[in-house]
Amino acid sequence: MPYPSVRPKPDGNKAITLPTGPYGVTDVMVHGLQSASTTTNYSHPLEHSEKHWNENKQKMDYVMLRNTIGVHAPLKLQMEKHVALKMQRLPGLPSSNLMMDTLTGRDDMIEFEDFLGDPVNSERMGHPHVMMEKQLNIL
Repeated sequence: MPYPSVRPKPDGNKAITLPTGPYGVTDVMVHGLQSASTTTNYSHPLEHSEKHWNENKQKMDYVMLRNTIGVHAPLKLQMEKHVALKMQRLPGLPSSNLMMDTLTGRDDMIEFEDFLGDPVNSERMGHPHVMMEKQLNIL
């Protein structure tokens, strides 16, 4: 299998056109306000590449592992990452995700979540049963 392309390929740059009403403008009550970000494209060719840098690096690493060691190495790594993503504490308890950080190599980097906490887990107070039902989409 050849290596993934190193050149950035901006994909997903489709202009969204809303249907126009009888007076030539979109119906705001039906379609909502159109934001400027939906009509603009990437300003630089490398912007898309930089946004997806981790995904591209992971693909390159998997291809390199597959070409050097064999098919089993990337499959085993993907399986371990899948299991690590499933392991979480109950809602309301802080989780460090140490297993996932170790597998991805993020354990030796200091980022925003390390000293200010993960914004996703900002909901700390509350009834544990209600929070668990919310996490499992039972409500």
